[in-house]
Amino acid sequence: MSSSDSVLSVSHEDEKKYVTTAAAVTELEVDVAAQLDSGSDETVSPEDAVRIRRRVDLHILPLMCLLYLMQFADKTTLGQSAVLGLLEDAHLTANQFNWLGTIFYLSYLVFEYPQNLALQRLPIGKWMSINIFVWSVSLCTHAACKSFGGLFAVRFIMGICEGAITAGFLLVTSMFYTRKEQTVRVGYWFLMNGAAIIFLGFVAFGVLHTKSTHVHPWQWMMIITGLVTFVTSILFWFLFPDSPANAWFLTPADRRLAALRIKENQTGMENKHFKIEQFWEAIYDPKTWLFALFAGIAQVPNSLSNQRQIIINLFGFTPIQTTLLGCVDGLVEIIAIFTAVKIAAAIPNSRSYVGFAWAIPGMIGDILLIALSSHRRVGLLFSYWTSIWAFACFPMALAWMGSVTAGHTKRITTNAIVLIFYAIGNASGPFMWKQQYKPRNRVPFAVILACEFSFGLLFLVIRAYLARENRRRDQEQHDQTYDDVYVTLKDEYGNEVQKKIDKAFLDLTDQQNREFRYVL
Repeated sequence: MSSSDSVLSVSHEDEKKYVTTAAAVTELEVDVAAQLDSGSDETVSPEDAVRIRRRVDLHILPLMCLLYLMQFADKTTLGQSAVLGLLEDAHLTANQFNWLGTIFYLSYLVFEYPQNLALQRLPIGKWMSINIFVWSVSLCTHAACKSFGGLFAVRFIMGICEGAITAGFLLVTSMFYTRKEQTVRVGYWFLMNGAAIIFLGFVAFGVLHTKSTHVHPWQWMMIITGLVTFVTSILFWFLFPDSPANAWFLTPADRRLAALRIKENQTGMENKHFKIEQFWEAIYDPKTWLFALFAGIAQVPNSLSNQRQIIINLFGFTPIQTTLLGCVDGLVEIIAIFTAVKIAAAIPNSRSYVGFAWAIPGMIGDILLIALSSHRRVGLLFSYWTSIWAFACFPMALAWMGSVTAGHTKRITTNAIVLIFYAIGNASGPFMWKQQYKPRNRVPFAVILACEFSFGLLFLVIRAYLARENRRRDQEQHDQTYDDVYVTLKDEYGNEVQKKIDKAFLDLTDQQNREFRYVL
């Protein structure tokens, strides 16, 4: 807020008392939800809140789940294709195969911040739709690639496009849901990673039985998943909203109620104006880098996504058995994420403790994978499934990060930094799966064990930092800076009117708004 705007001049006699206490802001500075807010102390009835949430769940959650299923299926088709003939047809070495996993995340890394800027400036739903469309075409063209160079190029393009999805979903989830609901909804769309593994397992089982001599099983895999993703892009273009302010499935009255429903978050919906001061606040905020470090460490084990079929095959199972047993991977991941987010939502301020607890089974599985002898293939298989339990920790952290970050520019900057570290972790992970460590891969599993121990502790470190910040704010006197803030808007007749803006819709950061309390 500029000094020139620190006093609001009013023409009506009965409003002169506000001259010395009120402040004026421009329409660019406030959240889009300010246009829906009546400026009064209106609240949403419990019945209306449930009705709005159900409408939102019905219209956007299935689309988010479908897309997240396909985005994970699409990027892990590489690992599935490894046992369907890709390595032989494209003449790939183990090192080249690892590079195909890495280049995806290197392009993701480079384009993540530009993608976040686009998500702020452009309509979110439409921008994601464009990225999904390009992504689907790129996936289909995998089937035409016969060399490392061709696969390298299409994987690079897919990495660029995928940068819009998780970041976009985090923004949309924070716009439509309360902080308690965000943990569960992030969990719902993230557990579609597990559903994708099951989906791919059955597709792989089917294509293994194809009799075509011109199109090989791994090529059918790429074509089928690419076409489903193409259809998803069309659905997103027509059905996915950009925010509650223009959600087609809500009436104008319900859009206002949707804005009021999330007022308790103190994070608003969105602001299309880039605020440099919020950018720098995100850079200097310690919790940004704690979450970023968490993301980087937590994604090194995610290299299992492209290695899991090879790992199970090396335990001594046939390709047919491997594709079907791989479906259990997905079921374990679904159960782990579902139980984690449900418990975290049911018990107040339990996010960090649940996250730490869910890392423990993962560590136990890793220890068993290192210690068991090679002939105990069933024991190795169950140990591998136990190690997957820790995959629930990352969506827990993503939802937590969104709940403790306010200010739209700060939020997109924080998302970008965290997802850049996410890309670094994913890009580095494939290089630990070296030929000399096979078939038991004890060294990679030792690295994964160290990572899971580290990010489990980070849950507790983040909690301690945020709890200290809450105690500090509890001891502060009330900050009146943003109690009386007005914005000039035009009514339906084109007349300029002064409208009081609630603090929740001023697009304040979590550091500016001293009434903001961090959930734990």
